[in-house]
Amino acid sequence: MTGIRLTAPAPGWAIDADVVVVGSGVAGLTTALRCAAAGLATVVVTKARLDDGSTRWAQGGIAAALGEGDTPEQHLADTLVAGAGLCDESAVRTLVTEGPDAVRRLIKTGAHFDTTDTGDIALTREGGHHRRRIAHAGGDATGAEISRALVEAVRSAALHTVENALVLDLLTDAEGRTAGVTLHVMGEGQHDGVGAVHAPAVVLATGGMGQVFSATTNPPVSTGDGVALALRAGAEVSDLEFVQFHPTVLFLGADSEGQQPLVSEAVRGEGAHLVDASGTRFMVGQHELAELAPRDIVAKAITRQMQLHGTEHMYLDARHFGAEMWEQRFPTILAACRAHGIDPITEPIPVAPAAHYASGGIRTDLRGRTTVPGLYACGEVACTGVHGANRLASNSLLEGLVFAERIAADIVEDRPRATEAAAPVAKAATLVADRDTERDTEPARSPLLAPEARTTIQRIMTRGAGVLRSAASLVTAADDLEALHNSAAADAWATGPKRAEPGVEAWEATNLLLVSRVLVAAARQREETRGCHWREDRPERDDETWRRHLVVRLTPDRRLVLSRTESEAFPPVHPAGAPDCAAATTTHPTPEEP
Repeated sequence: MTGIRLTAPAPGWAIDADVVVVGSGVAGLTTALRCAAAGLATVVVTKARLDDGSTRWAQGGIAAALGEGDTPEQHLADTLVAGAGLCDESAVRTLVTEGPDAVRRLIKTGAHFDTTDTGDIALTREGGHHRRRIAHAGGDATGAEISRALVEAVRSAALHTVENALVLDLLTDAEGRTAGVTLHVMGEGQHDGVGAVHAPAVVLATGGMGQVFSATTNPPVSTGDGVALALRAGAEVSDLEFVQFHPTVLFLGADSEGQQPLVSEAVRGEGAHLVDASGTRFMVGQHELAELAPRDIVAKAITRQMQLHGTEHMYLDARHFGAEMWEQRFPTILAACRAHGIDPITEPIPVAPAAHYASGGIRTDLRGRTTVPGLYACGEVACTGVHGANRLASNSLLEGLVFAERIAADIVEDRPRATEAAAPVAKAATLVADRDTERDTEPARSPLLAPEARTTIQRIMTRGAGVLRSAASLVTAADDLEALHNSAAADAWATGPKRAEPGVEAWEATNLLLVSRVLVAAARQREETRGCHWREDRPERDDETWRRHLVVRLTPDRRLVLSRTESEAFPPVHPAGAPDCAAATTTHPTPEEP
């Protein structure tokens, strides 16, 4: 354990439970429903409303071998190719073999997928898939339908939920085992202010960290809170350098920031073409699947064309669909385009890549267990080994579903009970906000950033660690992030207006800085181009040296320690503090506060 925590008031209230699930997407709600069904007292904590997570923004669908002639082996093969040599094959095999039945159970829970005239599940294709295996709902509103069904099931089961709550830090007992979380409820709901949920099992399903970049498809709540919490708790994270930039995001202008409208890969799956301003297709001949190549290949091709033509976007042409197909198959995308003055029925859609998905995250085993006993991770916040260097389209919802069920089974098998769990140690449960005492007693706090640092971080990351990276750009990004960190550390002991005060926006900015520093450190270390990590100065893939994973942990004095695995296989998940089993280690020091 690092002992590092966010600066926050002491918890003023507490809830006791057997399991606390943080997040309300497909991963979190599936885990919660399975645990509750087994009789465990389960609390769901979510940062906004129950239906406000990343899942509801998923357009394309959920991938599984459900169609005639398709098999898990074919799904496995496509996933391994997309992952560019870094997938954990056992994790992928688990995903593709357990996936079809998991989807059927989701349907029994109440999710309604689009069907054919014969009543079969309608399937489409997306990038990297050689078969039509993407189940969708409402045309292009799959995530919204899955979220609706799971939220309805949670409410029907009367699960204890805490909405509008930002989880701050992990609580542990005297032996370093998980004992719950601290959280801040943002002025709404049953509780207000900082409190705690005491539980011997904590499941992080907090989604992604797309808000580290200026333009992203992620909602505003995706600020890397789960990864930051896990790092402060001493857990290992891996593969954060592999950030997938979705190739076709509606271009709203060079200065547009925040969440951008996604144009689903399913549009290309149904036959849309990528073209330049003259209408020339540029993916033909670049890959056997042309527009349906894996996302990293398409994003790079679009970026190259933008550089070649000196433009800020390319075009997606689906005018040949006609009005009826647009209105029935892609009503959400049609409405989004029209809201921004573009009619895809009569004109091509301007598109450019934007940050979309974190292939890496908190390192877990096949049961979702992290390196901290009692702490689990699932969904985009986790690194199960399924995605490798680049996620295959529509595998994310399936991963959340399959591994959520596995986590619930493990927790139920272990059957932790709140009444049997050791109490959180006092030091972990009390987060002192008085800096006069804190300076002497708790020097390992994360320096708190002012809320306005969020935009600064996003611009640093977009310039230095975006689609195109180089040694020079990453060094600049690392230096700029370190300067922010050092400034915050100095201001932490200041008085007056320079001192950042605890609050949601300050905590989010602090989390963004931590995950950004890890991402940049890993991207600097990986001196090759692989999957969605594109180094301009190292354009070739180097399997001999870099068919390896980078594992990162945070030390009690806030240094980042990067270790490279001995092969493409992950070492076993071991308790925090056990001997390191990685081959090479690099330490990124962090100066102490004055």
